[in-house]
Amino acid sequence: MTSTVFLGGTVLVDPESAQRSHALAVRDGSVIALGEDAAALAGQPGFSVVDLAGGTLAPAPGDGHAHPLLGGQEDLGPAIRAASDLRGVLDAVAAWKTEHPEAEWIVGGSYDATFAEGGLFDARWLDEVTGDTPTILRAWDYHTAWVNSAALAAGGITADTPDPALGRIVRREDGSPLGTLQEAAANDFLANVAPAFALEQRVAAIERATRRYAAQGTTWVQDAWVEPADLAVYFAAAEEGRLHARVNLAFRADPARWREQLTEFAEMREQVRGLGHERLTAHTVKFFVDGVVENHTAALIEPYADRPDERGLPNWSPEELSAATAAFDAAGFQLHLHAIGDAANRFALDALEAAQAANAPRERHHVIAHVAVLAPDDVERFAALGVIANFEPYWAQCDAVMRALTIPHLGHPRDEWQYLIGSVHRSGATVTFGSDWPVTTPDWRPALATAITRHGHDEPAEAAWLPEERVDPATAFAAYTRGIARQALAPDRGTLELGQAADAVWLSADPLLVAPGAIPEIEVRGTWLAGAPTFTA
Repeated sequence: MTSTVFLGGTVLVDPESAQRSHALAVRDGSVIALGEDAAALAGQPGFSVVDLAGGTLAPAPGDGHAHPLLGGQEDLGPAIRAASDLRGVLDAVAAWKTEHPEAEWIVGGSYDATFAEGGLFDARWLDEVTGDTPTILRAWDYHTAWVNSAALAAGGITADTPDPALGRIVRREDGSPLGTLQEAAANDFLANVAPAFALEQRVAAIERATRRYAAQGTTWVQDAWVEPADLAVYFAAAEEGRLHARVNLAFRADPARWREQLTEFAEMREQVRGLGHERLTAHTVKFFVDGVVENHTAALIEPYADRPDERGLPNWSPEELSAATAAFDAAGFQLHLHAIGDAANRFALDALEAAQAANAPRERHHVIAHVAVLAPDDVERFAALGVIANFEPYWAQCDAVMRALTIPHLGHPRDEWQYLIGSVHRSGATVTFGSDWPVTTPDWRPALATAITRHGHDEPAEAAWLPEERVDPATAFAAYTRGIARQALAPDRGTLELGQAADAVWLSADPLLVAPGAIPEIEVRGTWLAGAPTFTA
């Protein structure tokens, strides 16, 4: 193991308490000395020295909710993420088709849903640039897909095709499919109709993804949507030394067959444990409680403001969700529940409360992810139940999606119940932060700035949106460090105190001291995972 002394700058030992030092020493993956004790080891046999050059060494941030394999796979299809309008998406698809004339399918992601009214995209628009090559593109929310006419034909989707359970085929007035698939309609198509990428392509994708994480200082990632076929990808990446960050796998619970999955997931967990790789764990089971507000599939207590007969599309009944969470909790899994709407968050809290009541007492670190719309009466329940609230702070701004889709769908007062980070933190609950990449950027720096300011980092003059929900820099950075350590079931991480694992990032400036608007410009100069370098600028 590497033995290293860091000096010549500031060591942010604990973001929550703002404890700092001027030197830190690492041996065998752990912090062994701080301050003068650490500086005295510089030049001693076996120790290398890193001069921080006036920068800051901080605990490495984690990502509490992401989809790194999906993010890495976006590079395999058309570059539509960079498009600024519908024409840009179509031009990118046309360019990719020209560059890959042999491709039997075009599979890509992810487009901005605001480029079409209501987020509804027509197959005929894609037909203009794809011809008879079946094409499916994921929307940025990864709950929606846009397909061309050839793909609809390949999937056998016609006017007579019924909506699948837990999904929607958006239709024209005459009943024919428009080309937009939502929830299970999109996911089932990708799983059963569109071809999968080859194993080596997927291993390369997770390598790219974890290299990207290392380059931004991140050392732990929660992959929040893992299917059984993904295990081979992660096993290959681990065995070949191609994981550049720790990844915890969350197996997706299927509402239709979760009882069979109890045994399957336990076996898969044992396979990961048997691999014995320090950078790969499988502690977790994922539940999609509902969809997203933007396509009217988030589960709401009261109807949507612009659809008075619609309350969303919950994936689980409250009774089945409670039964499933209790069963997986009894099997020793950490639970990770996607909940967007206020009804979904209430269902999730109710289910976790029921699981605690049904099963023997134990230390639990269950997570509700996104917590996008939370009824005020439910704010205090996170702390009372010991449930971790995982927010994606980059979403806590009034951006184009919020203005065009989210707020009109929710109406008042629910539009002010969104991303109540400050309220949940003040209630005493553990808050963690994530990205949901590739839905939005995996970079923690602009997201950290947004948590502090409640506006976009690229619009410094913009008014804070729901300013009472802002948190201070120390609280925000602790959500990426101390909070993530709890979520990762890793009490030896999250700070750089004596005896802690040396997961550290070397930054050009202290994120707790610079102006929030300057945080996205902080440079990452190096990343260490358990004392081993994973990135050097």
